[in-house]
Amino acid sequence: MPPHVPPEPAPATTPEVKPRTPPAGPPPPGPPSDRASPGGWLDPGPFLRGVAWRDGARVVRADPADLDRLAWDTRERAALPIGVRLEFTAPGGTKAVRIRYRARVPDAKDALRDLAHCFSLWHGDRCVRESFTEPAEEATVTLELPSGEGPFTIHPPESQAPVILGLRGVGGRVAPAPGRPRWVVHGDSITEGWWSTRPAHSWPATTGRALGLDTVNLGYAGCARGELPTAQHLARLPAELLTLAFGTNCWSRTPHTAPLMYETVRVFVTLVRQGHPDTPLLLLSPVLRPEAESTPNAVGATLAQLRTAMESAVRDLMAEGDRRLALLPGRRLLTARHLADGLHPNDSGHALIAAAVGQALRTAGFAEPGISPAA
Repeated sequence: MPPHVPPEPAPATTPEVKPRTPPAGPPPPGPPSDRASPGGWLDPGPFLRGVAWRDGARVVRADPADLDRLAWDTRERAALPIGVRLEFTAPGGTKAVRIRYRARVPDAKDALRDLAHCFSLWHGDRCVRESFTEPAEEATVTLELPSGEGPFTIHPPESQAPVILGLRGVGGRVAPAPGRPRWVVHGDSITEGWWSTRPAHSWPATTGRALGLDTVNLGYAGCARGELPTAQHLARLPAELLTLAFGTNCWSRTPHTAPLMYETVRVFVTLVRQGHPDTPLLLLSPVLRPEAESTPNAVGATLAQLRTAMESAVRDLMAEGDRRLALLPGRRLLTARHLADGLHPNDSGHALIAAAVGQALRTAGFAEPGISPAA
C-alpha cells in the first residue's frame, strides 16, 4: 500500500475543521448500553478510542475552539481521524459486527483516491480479518468475528476522514471494551504513520497495543515544528502518559538553528507541563534522515546538530528537576534499509521504533501496570 498521504499535502486535500466549542476533554468510554436507534444501531461514542476532541459527530485532532492560532497544514492534518478505532467485546457468541459509516467520496483529482479503504479487525496483537470497501456518503461493512469474547479492535481507514455512524452485533451483542490509560503522542508524519502499510502498523499503534494503552495520535504530517499553540493544546488534553517525537521538519519545512531548537524544546515542554506537571513524558529525538544528517539547512544547521540541541534541552530540564521526563535518542534506532523513501520508516522501521519506545517507557518506569484511566 502507498503511504497514507502524498508527500506534500495541499490545502484542498482534506476538509477544513470548523471551530466549535468542545467538551472539557474527551469523554471517557461509557458503560455498555443496550440502547439502540430504531434501526438497531448503537451509538459509536462509547466504543471509540484514540479520541482527542470532537466536532459534532467527527473526531478531530486539534482543539476545535482554538484553531485560529494553528497553521493551515496543521488544521488540515488534524481533520483526519488518525489512530481512531473501535474497541469492543462480543459476549455470548456474537458472529460478526456491522458498522455504518460515511466517508468523503474523492474526485478524480484527489491524490488519496487510490489508497486502500480497509477496515481491519484485530484480536490482541494479531490482525484476524480485513474488509476492503469504498468511500461512500453512507455505507455498511460487516466483519466476521473469531471465537471468544475479545476484546477486539477495528481500525477504520483514515484517508477520506470516515465518520462511524453506528455499529451492532450480528447474531449477538457487542459492548464497549474496558478503558485503558491514555497515551497522547505528538509528532510529524512518522508519528502519523506514513509508509506503514496499515494504520495499525504505525509505531504509536504498535507500542500502545503492546503496553495496553489507549493511544491518542496527534501526529501531523509536514508539521510538528515545535508550534507553541500545539503545546498548549496538549496541556489541556487529559493523559496519563505523553510522548513528543518531532524535529525533522525543523530541518526542512521550517528551518531552525541549533540554538532556536534548544529553546523551542524547552519552551514547548514548559507549556505542556502547565497542564501536566507530573505526567510522565518521553521525548524521542529525530530518527535517521540520511540526506539531512550532515547537510546544512537554509539557516546553516544539520539535522545532527538539531538533534543534539533537542537532546541537550531535555537533559538540562531533567537536571533542573523534571523527574518525570525521559529521553530516547532517535539517531541509532533505524538504518537506511528501514526507510521506505529515505525519510519515512517502512513496516519494519515502525516496528523497531515501537519496540524502542516501549522499552524506553518501561526503563523509565512510565509503563507500569495499574494506571487509572484519565477522567
